[in-house]
Parts: sequence; C-alpha cells; structure tokens
Amino acid sequence: MKKQNLWITTGYEICSIHGLDGLKVEQLARVVGVSKSSFYHHFADLECFTKILFDYHFECCGILASKEKSCIQIYPDLINILLEHKTDLLFHRQLRIDRKNSQVEKALVKANSILGNYSMMLWAKDINHNLSQNQLDGLFKIATDDFYMRINENNLNYEYLSSYFKELGKATKQLVSQLYATD
Repeated sequence: MKKQNLWITTGYEICSIHGLDGLKVEQLARVVGVSKSSFYHHFADLECFTKILFDYHFECCGILASKEKSCIQIYPDLINILLEHKTDLLFHRQLRIDRKNSQVEKALVKANSILGNYSMMLWAKDINHNLSQNQLDGLFKIATDDFYMRINENNLNYEYLSSYFKELGKATKQLVSQLYATD
C-alpha cells in the first residue's frame, strides 16, 4: 500500500472511532509508524487531510450504496453488507455527531445523497406497510438517526444488527397498526 493511502485509511479508521476532533497528526504518525514530517510531505495540513478523508468516505458510500442496491433482503444480505462496511458506518456516525461544523454538515449531506434510500426500500418491503411515501420518509429519518446513535465499534456485529432490525420492524408495525386503527 502506498504511504499516502496508509495515512488516509489509518486517519479514516481513527476518525471513525474518535471523530474529527480526535484526529491528531502525532497520533496518526505513531499508528502509521513514521515521523510527523512525513504527513506534511503528503498533505498540506490537517484541514486538507480532512477534505481527503471526506472524499474517501464518498467513495466508500458509493460502494456501500451499490451493494445495498443489489440486496434482496435484510437478513442476512443487508446485515452482512453493513458489517463489511463497519468503518464506513462508524465514520458516517461521526459526521452526524460533528455536523455543527459547516464543512462536516456539507460532507454529511453529500454522503447521504450518495447512500440514497436503498436500505429504506428493503425496510419498507420487510414491514409490508401501507404508508404513504411521506410517512415512510419520516419514519426512515427517525430510524436512521436512531441507528447511527446506537451503533458503536463494540456492538456493530451480526447479532446486534439482527436484533436491532427485528425490534425496529416490530415497533414500526405497531405504529402503523395504531395509525390505521385511529383512522
């Protein structure tokens, strides 16, 4: 692996766990196993490096979206794909946490547009709903926020995701049945 790519993948992994505020050149150099000056040989500064990390995340989101698009079902297809992209999901989570920074917010909006709504379509199929597109969009937004706030490096495994999606499906079905019971 080229040294520049090693800096990027290592920085991406560090940010996925500790967020952008946790990204320090000295720590990064220690993990990569080279001096801090090597970082500045490849990147102008930490701000430039962060933009490169965003671009890397956009590429990863494109790959993830492509895989989600070809998914047939949540169990086990979607879950296995999400696990393959554990670092990408955790990096995306950090963007959501740090979105008060305008550059991070712009990156989050772009990443969300790349990811699309393929998992929503799978989820809608799984709950076999009678919801309008607006209702489904609203529920998906709430579920997405909940998903990213709950995941972390320790619980992102098959058992957790399987349980999470079953709970989500059950809660959604109850909500939908109550919605139509009051009509």
